[in-house]
Amino acid sequence: MGRTLENKKEIVADLKESLSESTLAFVIDYQGLTVAEITDLRRQLRPSGAVCKVTKNTLMGIAIQDQEQWQPMSELLKGSSAFVLVKEDLSAIKAYQAFQKAAKKTEIRGGVMEGRVLSEADIKALGDLPSKEQLMAQIAGAINGVATKLAVGINEVPSSLARALQAVAEKDNSGSSESAS
Repeated sequence: MGRTLENKKEIVADLKESLSESTLAFVIDYQGLTVAEITDLRRQLRPSGAVCKVTKNTLMGIAIQDQEQWQPMSELLKGSSAFVLVKEDLSAIKAYQAFQKAAKKTEIRGGVMEGRVLSEADIKALGDLPSKEQLMAQIAGAINGVATKLAVGINEVPSSLARALQAVAEKDNSGSSESAS
């Protein structure tokens, strides 16, 4: 008896630790998945740093009860639940979707991010966002474009200034030659 209580405390502590490192958690109904398929899902999630925890709803319920940002998950705790805990890399959603397309056995019940419950559509929308790397590349591209335009603009200033000065000088010269005659 004491042994299982210890195990449960260990599981809850592990869940709390994983949640503390996560920005998004989504709950999937995994009924019908084999152990091999869950192992495969975990393998596909690994590159993004996300983890998939298969645990009893009651244990997840205990893990979230004193963590305000995760409490909304309590309404998703029913049936066969697996929890995908995403750190920062939202490409984990795409990895799950690829797995789901192949396995055709799971569905997202919902998720929680920043204390708010997310629908399956919300999670899909998050998965469609560009990655941090893609955003950085887009920003760098935009900055480079602006920098190039700025450099070209700055380079054109002396020549246009020179042309303007020349025009003024020519006007003055033509004006002075007229007044001299």
